[in-house]
Amino acid sequence: MEAHTHTHDPKEMKAVINRLSKAIGHLEAVKAMVEDGRDCSEVLIQLAAVKSALNNTGKLILKEHISHCIVHAIEHGDHQAVEDLNKAIDQFMK
Repeated sequence: MEAHTHTHDPKEMKAVINRLSKAIGHLEAVKAMVEDGRDCSEVLIQLAAVKSALNNTGKLILKEHISHCIVHAIEHGDHQAVEDLNKAIDQFMK
C-alpha cells in the first residue's frame, strides 16, 4: 500500500470512522442474536441492515476518494490512480 501524499477532510474521515464503528457494533449485535438462537428471519433482516451500512460507508469513502485522491492524482499526472479506482470499484460492487 502506498501512503497518501495529500490530506483528507478530517470531518469526512471522522464520519467514516463513526459509520464503521456503528456497523461493527451492529454486526456484534447480530452475532449475539445468532448465539442466542434468535429467529433466522430477524437475523437476516439485521444482516441486511449491516450490509446497507457498509455499502453507505463505501459510498462515502468513494466520494472522498474521488474528491481528493483522484483529483490530486490527475493534477500530478498519475493516471494509474484512475485504473486503481476502477479495480477497486469492481471489487466493491461484487
